[in-house]
Amino acid sequence: MPTLRFRALQEAQNRPAVQAQEPEESITRYFATQVFNKEAMRKYLSHETYKKLMYAIEHGETIDLELADAVAAGMKSWAMSKGATHFTHWFQPLTGLTAEKHDALFDIDSEGRAIEKLKGSELAQQEPDASSLPSGGIRSTFEARGYTAWDPSSPAFIMEINGSKTLCIPTIFISYTGESLDYKTPLLKSLHALDKAATAVCQYFERDVTHVMATLGPEQEYFVVDKALYYARPDLVACGRTLFGHTPARGQQLEDHYFGSIPPRVRVFMIDFETEALKLGIPIRTRHNEVAPAQFECAATFEEASVAVDHNLLLMDIMEKVADRHNLKVLFHEKPFAGVNGSGKHNNWSMMTNTGVNLLAPSTKAKENLRFLTFFVNVIKAVHDHADLLRASIMSAGNEHRLGANEAPPAIMSIFIGEELTRVLEELEQKATVKINKGDNLYMKVGISKIPPVLRDNTDRNRTSPFAFTGNKFEFRAVGASANCASNMIVLNTAVAAQLQQFKKDVDALIDKGEKKEVAIVRVLRDYIKASKRILFEGNNYSEEWAKEAEKRGLTNIKSCVRALEAFVKPESIALFESQAVFTKREVEARYEIMLEAYVKRIQIESRMMGELALNHIIPAAINYQNRLLEAFEGMQRAGIEEAHLESIKITIRKIAEHVNMLQKKVKEMIDARKEANKIEDIRRRAEYYTDKVKPLFDEIRYRGDKLELMVDDELWPLVKYRELLFVR
Repeated sequence: MPTLRFRALQEAQNRPAVQAQEPEESITRYFATQVFNKEAMRKYLSHETYKKLMYAIEHGETIDLELADAVAAGMKSWAMSKGATHFTHWFQPLTGLTAEKHDALFDIDSEGRAIEKLKGSELAQQEPDASSLPSGGIRSTFEARGYTAWDPSSPAFIMEINGSKTLCIPTIFISYTGESLDYKTPLLKSLHALDKAATAVCQYFERDVTHVMATLGPEQEYFVVDKALYYARPDLVACGRTLFGHTPARGQQLEDHYFGSIPPRVRVFMIDFETEALKLGIPIRTRHNEVAPAQFECAATFEEASVAVDHNLLLMDIMEKVADRHNLKVLFHEKPFAGVNGSGKHNNWSMMTNTGVNLLAPSTKAKENLRFLTFFVNVIKAVHDHADLLRASIMSAGNEHRLGANEAPPAIMSIFIGEELTRVLEELEQKATVKINKGDNLYMKVGISKIPPVLRDNTDRNRTSPFAFTGNKFEFRAVGASANCASNMIVLNTAVAAQLQQFKKDVDALIDKGEKKEVAIVRVLRDYIKASKRILFEGNNYSEEWAKEAEKRGLTNIKSCVRALEAFVKPESIALFESQAVFTKREVEARYEIMLEAYVKRIQIESRMMGELALNHIIPAAINYQNRLLEAFEGMQRAGIEEAHLESIKITIRKIAEHVNMLQKKVKEMIDARKEANKIEDIRRRAEYYTDKVKPLFDEIRYRGDKLELMVDDELWPLVKYRELLFVR
């Protein structure tokens, strides 16, 4: 009887071709048709209700119950016209995933009859159980109460799964005592802080600016494997990554996959999930092969950051559901396969005014360029001052495998701005003089007024930089593929908001002393450039030379997830969050504990699965093959074959015995270390023990297992191999 591996391979290789079902109508006809957007609101809400709702959203005002009732009635009618039977508060708990609890779109009247209804109170607030979701000690296990509250700034939508349609209402999630238990709440707070600080600085340049929003455009990398092969790999199912697997003869070294022709089966899958995403208002535009075999990328157009975060999470959910229909599995783990590139989520971030100005877009006009330089330099200063915290915001058990490898940005936080802007900052720091002409016109010497316009890229790209300026935005490239974008956007928004506040204080102080506004701005920018230029780097971030140079500059290089996370609870970090009203001290400490717990649980699961695979799959297969070799060896001896001709078989038998023995020994050491770790009550010390004592054994165990994969008869090897996972689709 064929093994599970070969049954899975047979199933994967005999999949019938699936034809793409692209909508016959143009994208403009079905884009956002499943979204309760402004167009739908105008149709299903009264003019007065729509006006009040828009005003409340734009001005951040509380929505009273009367208005909520009116909106709920219209939203219910719209949802039921689309075929929805249930509604849910869709939120983002600290699991890193989304959560939902479904309720039927009906109620019982006074006579016991079922009526179609959605109350304003149900729209505005629900009470999901908070006891089983991560809280970091904010909620005790026996205290179940937690609240989801409607976020009207993010539109409701219809999620369809196998014909079942549910109205999803984006919400925040807070504890009974008011602390945030999600990603959305602090994200909204950080966006508010950034808006307030950036708007105040914009007043130096344009009085019409009353609002600044952060924009975000995430690029999502992912792997696709056949579903049968996925389920034949217990480690992929349990951990999202392969714990064993020898590097195949052919991986990505031919560089033929990147931007190559998309495999037909994957292309059909892409068309399917893109169609579903577009219906939900997700402006997905880009698809292509990534560097590693079976790796791909998609990207959406820039949106307001909160909506972009919702859309990225929703996109990942859609991709997984659609992949299932195609008998595929999507892998968002940062490092599912050793020896080939891992996956990131490049967060392209900028700031936009209500007057339509991108604050990080260079211009050909001197006054506009002073505005650009103001925000450009302040972002650099914010990243410099809070580099450790930004690193902590993208650290996880998965991303720890990726950062620092020669395939992804290193754990050293640095900024790439390109030769042209480097020259501009150097000249501004060293030589720049500013003259004020009549009419308050600004003239800046040494070519600062001649920054190339964004129509022509003013610099090449640097794919090795963790934080790179790419023409009119910064690209935070170090973010992991499975991460919630909010986790790092919260820190970036907060850091930039605090920096802009400090900038305004510094400039106003000089103005109060009699300096002209433009002169004061340039003086402060020059000081900031001097203070933060050590974080600027234009070269190869993968090189050993850069690691040495970064150390000389005093830049930290913390590759350990557990130790990187300590930045969250440093006094200066807590002070930053509290100053911007994004987190309280208790919330920061709770999140730190949750992140440590998540790390411990991930490594614990991987340790258990590694032991299971070694003891129940790999060693039995190796011994089985070893016994066959022994039988063959003894048969050859009986046949009188010379000993010299049997030497290679003897060496193979001894090698298998050696690897099996060391594999058993290291697995036992790992199990013993895990038991010791689990005795430690303090979560920080337990996490450190896992990272220092348990995890290092993974490489030693894997080494032995992968050596056995090379030696054991292919027909006896139980685990689907890399060449099959990466190339059979």
